[in-house]
Amino acid sequence: MTEKIALTPATHTTPPAQFSHGVRKGNILQVAGQVGFLPAEPGKPPTPAGPHLREQALQTLANVKAILEEGGASWEDVVMIRVYLTDVAHFAELNDIYNAYFEEQRLTQPPAARTTVYVGLPAGLLIEIDALAVLG
Repeated sequence: MTEKIALTPATHTTPPAQFSHGVRKGNILQVAGQVGFLPAEPGKPPTPAGPHLREQALQTLANVKAILEEGGASWEDVVMIRVYLTDVAHFAELNDIYNAYFEEQRLTQPPAARTTVYVGLPAGLLIEIDALAVLG
C-alpha cells in the first residue's frame, strides 16, 4: 500500500476542519480548493490578496503551486484544473489572467480545465481553484 501524505505548505494556515490543503498518494496529488489568501502569518487571520479578481486569481494560483511543490509536483504534472468564480462577469478577465499566467509558466501541454460559477465562497472571495496532478 502506498502511504497517503497530507500537504500543508508553510505559506498556508492549518485547515480549520479535518481536511488537508493537498494529499499525495503514490503518483497522484490532489490539491484542495484554494482561494486568494496571502501567505499565512502566525496569529493573524487569513487575508485576501485584494478586492479584485486579478490579485485574488494570481494569489490563488500561487497557493495551488505551493501545494504542488510541497508534494513534489509542478504545473507540468497537472492534468485537471477546476476554477470556481462567484460572478459570471469575471469569465473573460479570468481567461486573460489564466492565459498570461500559464504562458509565463512555459507549460509544454496545458491541463484540462473547467470553470463554473459558484456562489458558496465566503464574502469577499471571488475565485477558488483546485487541481489534480499525476507524477511520473
